[in-house]
Amino acid sequence: MEEKLTMADFEDEINASMKKFKKGDMVKGLIANIEDYVVHVDIGTYMQGIILPTELSDDPSFNMMDDLKIGDEITCIVVGEEDANGNLILSLKQATNILAWESLAEGKENETVYTVKISKSVNGGWIAYLNGIRGFIPVSRLSLKRIEDSEKENFVGKTYDVIIADMDEGKNSLILSARELEQKRADKEHEEKVLAVKPGTVMKGVVESIMPYGCFVDIGNGLSGLVHISQISHRRLKSPSEEVKVGQEVDVKVIDIKDGKISLSMKALLDLTEKNDTDKDDGPSEYLAGEEATTGMASLLAGLKLD
Repeated sequence: MEEKLTMADFEDEINASMKKFKKGDMVKGLIANIEDYVVHVDIGTYMQGIILPTELSDDPSFNMMDDLKIGDEITCIVVGEEDANGNLILSLKQATNILAWESLAEGKENETVYTVKISKSVNGGWIAYLNGIRGFIPVSRLSLKRIEDSEKENFVGKTYDVIIADMDEGKNSLILSARELEQKRADKEHEEKVLAVKPGTVMKGVVESIMPYGCFVDIGNGLSGLVHISQISHRRLKSPSEEVKVGQEVDVKVIDIKDGKISLSMKALLDLTEKNDTDKDDGPSEYLAGEEATTGMASLLAGLKLD
């Protein structure tokens, strides 16, 4: 026998439908309709909520028809009592703002990487929106390279990976930065290049700077190594400039790689050259392949006549 339902069985649903909302309440609902740029939201009560165009979003890239779909669940803030048609006035952008700051605080803590598009150039940097919040990217935080003021417009419309450098919800301040991520990529590329260099390798380089303790040599592929003053020459030098000058091409040998730093030696190649020269001097004065040596006992006795 089929069980009969009573009013008590629908008590929870009835109570929910009669729920009253006040200004400032956060509510969830389903988009029921979009008509004349007004979004109608089913909030599960006897009344319906509406979102006026001015309360949708502050993000200039927001597009009602692209970003909102009938049936989507959204969270809004009650900003007004019932209108003449009994609708509750809601704000999507205020709810988005509150939830966004909570999410961004967590993102800053976790050093989350976000992708943003620069929307416009302003004094000192650029504007990019993140989770609907207006963010500022200072000129010094977009790239490792120096950017001139005249070049700033060239970056508008481009996308960048950024992290949250600083934020203050009370001041509505959100500072974004791409520089740290670019530095990490550069460091990784440099590390991979260094790992490809092997101790014992001999190469040519160019002296790029001279310091009291040695000279730095550009060995190509964006890499430089240090020739310590003790590795420049056999002579005891007061200054590396006694033997080398900036721009000079030199031969160097990789003698060590530690903590991403390349140690080079010029003296090691001098030792090798001197050894080769010594080996040449120690050899026979003349040797012709396939013939007898011109020195030795046989040649000394060759001219003697014995009676």
